[in-house]
Amino acid sequence: MTNTPFPHEPSAADAQAAIADEFGFFGDWSERYQYLIDLGRKLPEFPDAWKTEEHRLQGCQSLVWIVAEGDAGRLDFHSISDSAIVSGLVYLALRVYSGRSAAEIIATEPDYIASIGLSKHLSPTRSNGLAALLAFIRERARAALPE
Repeated sequence: MTNTPFPHEPSAADAQAAIADEFGFFGDWSERYQYLIDLGRKLPEFPDAWKTEEHRLQGCQSLVWIVAEGDAGRLDFHSISDSAIVSGLVYLALRVYSGRSAAEIIATEPDYIASIGLSKHLSPTRSNGLAALLAFIRERARAALPE
């Protein structure tokens, strides 16, 4: 199932810059949270058959499922959450990393988190969940690289 809208931008760096620009339009965090919720609604359909313990992301308080497909040349990630805000966080991570090469994923630090002020406005449980999501993505990228 490689039906994915990602990547939108030609590189992970471009995706991070676009995210920073978009979040810069909002004056306060209530607007930014609403935008996160709206982004989460744009996640592509995630098959119910994938909502299994095998695909469940550990380390999240919310239910998050994630599936990786591809190889070192291109990794696609499919993910969904039962939480509206967490789905928005998933969307941002997939926008930066999905559809990229393993090397680009590993070389790209998630700078968008600090640049939009997200790190200061997430609860500790959401921060832990986001860290677990990013760790999963990076681990799959490392595993895809030839030895």
